[in-house]
Amino acid sequence: MIAWLRGWELASPWWLLLLPLIAGWLAWRRRRRPDAILFSRVDVLSKGPGRGRWAARALLVLRAIALVAGTVALARPRTGARTEQVTGEGISIMLVVDLSSSMLAEDFQPQNRLEVAKGKIKQFVLARSTDAIGLVSFSGEALTQVPLTVDYPVVLAAVDNLQSGQLEDGTAIGTAIATASNRLRDAPGRSKVMVLLTDGVNNRGSIDPRTAAQAAASLGIRIYTIGVGSEGMAPVPVGRGVFGLRYENRKVEIDEPLLTDIAQGTAGRYFRARDGAALQRIYEQIDQLERVPVRASRYVRYNELYVYPLGLALTALVLELALLAWRGPLP
Repeated sequence: MIAWLRGWELASPWWLLLLPLIAGWLAWRRRRRPDAILFSRVDVLSKGPGRGRWAARALLVLRAIALVAGTVALARPRTGARTEQVTGEGISIMLVVDLSSSMLAEDFQPQNRLEVAKGKIKQFVLARSTDAIGLVSFSGEALTQVPLTVDYPVVLAAVDNLQSGQLEDGTAIGTAIATASNRLRDAPGRSKVMVLLTDGVNNRGSIDPRTAAQAAASLGIRIYTIGVGSEGMAPVPVGRGVFGLRYENRKVEIDEPLLTDIAQGTAGRYFRARDGAALQRIYEQIDQLERVPVRASRYVRYNELYVYPLGLALTALVLELALLAWRGPLP
């Protein structure tokens, strides 16, 4: 098919082969000198030969418009409304995000850790197509914000609403893993993934993180852990003052051995994000690691546009017949 601009195409383009014949006929008509000028009414002749020549030209133009528009209509211009039906086994992914107060540290300028993480998580969600995604937030306790779903706008809205202070402060990594694992245990499909992002050391909760990770591994869950924070010192909120949060430079503490053990014990990987760009690359790597082949079938419902050139051709034909009744046939 011949593709037109803006998604237009012709279903039967071979009809356009008639256009050179029409152009040749027009060129022959213009060079041909008739032996006589025919008029159906004497009063037209009485108004002078110029009136007859004008009518002859108008008839020729109308005939050309009718032929060209009719040919285009036969070629069937149309636009297609494409829909894609995707089949295949997707992945079940739980995104686990730390909301402890230390996530407000401003070492990921121009935003704090949490705001940068939210932006990267949203990009990760938008890069998926067939996977069920859920969201768990945690600090001193854990809460399922969104159960597994393929309704990505709901997930994105929940990510936007994540705020430090929504839960009791602290870092309960084991509780977060157990909560997300409970959501993943009955998920369909063979691939179950957890992406856990934190910037601290486990200091709350009654569940040991390594024990929770072992339980997750027995359920076939793979955990990718991400430690968020720069090296050395970082401005961390320590309270509220007259002008908002008060910050102090404090040492960045991330339990990397723990996060490494959690990842390795579940056949996952541990990543360290020291800035926003590194966090972006980490989510891109996880996105590529967790891909499954998907089969897609495309269905097209066409919007036929031939009625417009056909209407133009019929209009030109009616005008030609009206002019012929007044002037007489073409010589």
